[in-house]
Formats: sequence, C-alpha cells, structure tokens
Amino acid sequence: MQKQFSALNFVALLTLFWATSVWSQATKTPATSPAPATQPSTAQGTVNPADTPAQPAAPMPQMASSSVAPDYRIGPGDSLQIFVWRNPELTQTVPVRPDGKISTPLVEDMVAVGKTPSQLARDIEGVLSEYIRSPQVNVIVTNPVSAFSQVKVIGQVTNPQSLPYREGMRVLDAILASGGLTEFAAGNRGKIVRKVDGKDTELRVKVEDLVNKGAMKYNLELRPGDVIVVPQSFF
Repeated sequence: MQKQFSALNFVALLTLFWATSVWSQATKTPATSPAPATQPSTAQGTVNPADTPAQPAAPMPQMASSSVAPDYRIGPGDSLQIFVWRNPELTQTVPVRPDGKISTPLVEDMVAVGKTPSQLARDIEGVLSEYIRSPQVNVIVTNPVSAFSQVKVIGQVTNPQSLPYREGMRVLDAILASGGLTEFAAGNRGKIVRKVDGKDTELRVKVEDLVNKGAMKYNLELRPGDVIVVPQSFF
C-alpha cells in the first residue's frame, strides 16, 4: 500500500514538472504582430501617399481685353479670341479669313464678318449646343485691323489717311493725327459720314471752330468706319 502511494506521488510530481516547463516556454515566446503594410518605394526611398502633392487642375485661359466698342463690326483680318466657359480646349484665338469666316474646334467656316462680337458669340453657342450642354461663349476682338475698325480723314487736311480706331476716339484726335487743316480748308463745312443700319448718314462738324476756337461741342465721339470729310473752300 505504501509503495503504491509513493508511485502515485512520483507520477504527480512528474506531471507538475511537465506542466511547469510548458508554461515557462509559452511565457518566453513573444506574441506575433502583424507585418507592417508595404509602402510603395522609389529610388529615393519610401513614399508616403499623404506627402504626395495633388496635381493642380489645368488653368482656364485668361480672357483678353477688348479695344473696340460693343457695336463694333468684325471684318477680315481681325483677330478674335473665342472663349468657351469651362472648356479650355475649345478656347482659341483665330483670325478672320479674307472670305470673312472663322474656324474653331467643332465650329467650321462660320461667317464672322459684319457681325458684332455678341452676335458671333450667340451663333457659336448655337453650333456648340449640339455637343456641349448650355455653352457660354464670349468673343473678344484682340487686334482690330480691318477697314471696319478704321477712321478715315479725307479732304483738306495735311495728311489724309486711315487711322486705327480706338475706344473713346474723337474728331480732334483724328484731325490732329492727320496734321491739321490746310490753308484751303473750309473746316466749318466738315462732316462725319457714318453708316447706320446699312445707310450713310451725315453729321455736321465745324472743324475750324473746334481746332482754332476750342469749340468742344463739335468734338464728337467717333465710331469704327467713320469718314471725316473736310471740303475745300470756294474762295
């Protein structure tokens, strides 16, 4: 009976020793941590996506400023900026061809001559509406060089000529640029010939009183295409 009890004690001690060894090994083994996420690398090192700057959107082309009046009539040789809102790929600067037409992306051989910038913009919108939802177009005359943009001074002035029109131009500006009146000029019988609705109209201007007496009421504002006529004196 005593031998059986000793054998049982020995087995119990052996079991306790084995359990203690297993527990000791478990406490010495570090917990497995998940591997860090792999970051994309370049030749210079690891790239942090948060440090990568966002690419800026392509800037919209800037609109040029117009040097002509709103009722200016476009003519051959003029340079036009066609600005299409939110569509920079369609914004172009184009010349008016000798045949009076222009061509831009999606708009080919459109008649521009004789139209105001606003009229041409509406016509372009009508064509673009087939491809773009609610297009908004602005037309800017960046380089007016056609005959429609000139002011002509003829008759008894020192240097009869055609002058490039600029906004705010007046009779005195044109007369002085042409060298003033000659000794044979009948300045007070001067006139401005202007087309209104396709018809020639005349505005009487006493150029001599304007130049020699400073009568500024005759310093009328000019329009593109105006012709200043200074006739010759009869005696």
